[in-house]
Amino acid sequence: MQNMLTIISNALCRITGRNVGAQTVSELLIDLSEYVNVTSPAAPALAQTQRQPPKPPPVSARAPAAELVSSQSDQLDRPGARVVVSRSFADFTPQATFDIKKCDVHRLEEGPPVQAELTREQGLEYYRVMQTVRRMELKADQLYKQKIIRGFCHLYDGQEACAAGIEAAINPTDHLITAYRAHGYTYTRGVPVKTILAELTGRKGGVAKGKGGSMHMYAPQFYGGNGIVGAQVPLGAGIALACQYQGNNQVCVTLYGDGAANQGQLFESFNMAALWKLPCIFICENNKYGMGTSVERASASTDYYKRGDFIPGIRVDGMDVLCVREATKFAADYCRSGKGPIVMELQTYRYHGHSMSDPGVSYRTREEIQEVRSKSDPITMLKDRMLSNNMASAEELKEIDVAIRKEVEEAAQFATSDPEPPLEDLCNHIFSNNPPLEVRGTHRWSTLKSVS
Repeated sequence: MQNMLTIISNALCRITGRNVGAQTVSELLIDLSEYVNVTSPAAPALAQTQRQPPKPPPVSARAPAAELVSSQSDQLDRPGARVVVSRSFADFTPQATFDIKKCDVHRLEEGPPVQAELTREQGLEYYRVMQTVRRMELKADQLYKQKIIRGFCHLYDGQEACAAGIEAAINPTDHLITAYRAHGYTYTRGVPVKTILAELTGRKGGVAKGKGGSMHMYAPQFYGGNGIVGAQVPLGAGIALACQYQGNNQVCVTLYGDGAANQGQLFESFNMAALWKLPCIFICENNKYGMGTSVERASASTDYYKRGDFIPGIRVDGMDVLCVREATKFAADYCRSGKGPIVMELQTYRYHGHSMSDPGVSYRTREEIQEVRSKSDPITMLKDRMLSNNMASAEELKEIDVAIRKEVEEAAQFATSDPEPPLEDLCNHIFSNNPPLEVRGTHRWSTLKSVS
């Protein structure tokens, strides 16, 4: 044991250029921890941020460095023990500034910034949100293949940076409406994973009481989840009109896909929003394919951010959560200032097919999907940024992963064990009425009551 200490001490002496003469394991650990502190990158000054994450990430509390060294030294005095160096939170970089991709702009003198500040807390929160959505969607895929989820099911994995970035840039009191690929936004709008999965399995504990399924989920300031292609766009313009009428300084984020971008009702909504200067952010989530048709085969012009004509537009890297966040902040400030609507195009990618009935590899190759995964995955991109800038440790991110897996597994257990809604609830929440309204059942002699 003493020979091993001598060898390690001599090696540390050569690396640091300092005299290291450890006689015990405890002294060696202290020398090593001091070397880690000396060689860690300097932390930049902590700047103020406009928006803080809604809640802290689920990171377990850690003991101070001195206590860790003391507790580990007792265990490491026995033969065959490994030397482990632990760091306290003080060793991490609290904030860093990153260069992000420049946005293409339409009818704007300047666009969003090309640099973004990220605090450690924000980075951990964005990572947690995106990883939760990813794991939730993979679990939905598994439940669908087990025939526990039935009907339509449109998954969001690959596009997580869009939902996380938009939510980080707007206020909880702002409004959001989207199409049928809605699971990610249902989560970022505050609905728990177990309530989303229970809706997918048609259970009473689902967010829409088990009656909506994949396409019809709702929450405060979140209006779905809509099954008709493009129908949510005029609804979003109407919500923005309500915001303007009430004068509450709120905006409505109205999302649609590249497959819906050629619908006539979009341009009617654009026209009204431009005339009335509605505080509406129209966002096209361009994931390259409308069902099984590539954008090049479906659209004469694939510059979706220019489709608003007289409405300004921005084209954004939708795989980078920081790009999405900064562009959405820019768009929200533009709308709140009374200048009217703005169009955003988020260039993103879906890993699954259009829906679960689509294998997704008949109109694109597996190699194409794998290339996007390896080069542009939104979760991997954020993870690499944080690790390379000493904003988190690999062990810390792994702890978050483990906690998310446990949360999703428990949610799946709830979604498969919760009872289905009873027949007498069939007509509830259809009409807004008081007192309850009688509705004809399967034949004219049977009636059901509708309760809101």
